[in-house]
Amino acid sequence: MARFDFSGRTALVTGAASGIGAACATWLAANGCAEIILVDMDEAGLDALDLSCPSRRFIGDVTDETLWDEVERSVERLDHAVLSAGIASGTPIVSQDFAGWRRMQAVNLDGVFLGLRCALRLMLKGTGNRSAVLLSSAAGVKPMAMTSAYGTTKAAIAHLARVAAVEHVSDGIRINAIAPGRVETPIWTKSGYFESLVEQHGSKEAAMAVIAAEVSVMGRTAQAEDMANQIGFLLSDEAWTITGEVLGSDCGYR
Repeated sequence: MARFDFSGRTALVTGAASGIGAACATWLAANGCAEIILVDMDEAGLDALDLSCPSRRFIGDVTDETLWDEVERSVERLDHAVLSAGIASGTPIVSQDFAGWRRMQAVNLDGVFLGLRCALRLMLKGTGNRSAVLLSSAAGVKPMAMTSAYGTTKAAIAHLARVAAVEHVSDGIRINAIAPGRVETPIWTKSGYFESLVEQHGSKEAAMAVIAAEVSVMGRTAQAEDMANQIGFLLSDEAWTITGEVLGSDCGYR
């Protein structure tokens, strides 16, 4: 018997076309989900997902309230949600333009709020074990230079999870967050900083080794699948005692 049993359940995953979102969608399908609701702007990325269960795709920007209205109208029930859509950049406060600041808040925070609101409304229609995990970051827990916009959104997401957990504990709905450190996903590997490291050190692997040495006392960075395993546990019935928590998963981030 599989350790985790999501049979008969429906899950929502945002940012599902790549990175942690794609890994979570794959993990949920492999652990018996009956249907997965996929949300992303990247239609080609969603097309490339090879899931072992039925899925429905909603192509659009998580900051668009009409997208979430469509999801709410179209989905009859929801048991689980992973809200992982987000963007990243690194800029000192004195150089941060306001438009970039606002875009970060819109995608990372407004998008998570809208997705969580939709997910909770759908979960409240059902019964049984229901849960959500929000993607925070080590940068939202520990101060890091160059992350004023990004880190602020991730700190807010962590607290949003705590507030939602308090509001819905009596409904039997659990809400937690996870705060990864550097994970080998496109949000980092497509950044200008990472590309400069690849050019300087000659390969993607060498660049990741440099990053691991910079930020992890373990000397390594995580893969998206590592995060999916931990998020899957938080969603599962085995984590029934856990709500309103922020799981630090940062390889000893310093």
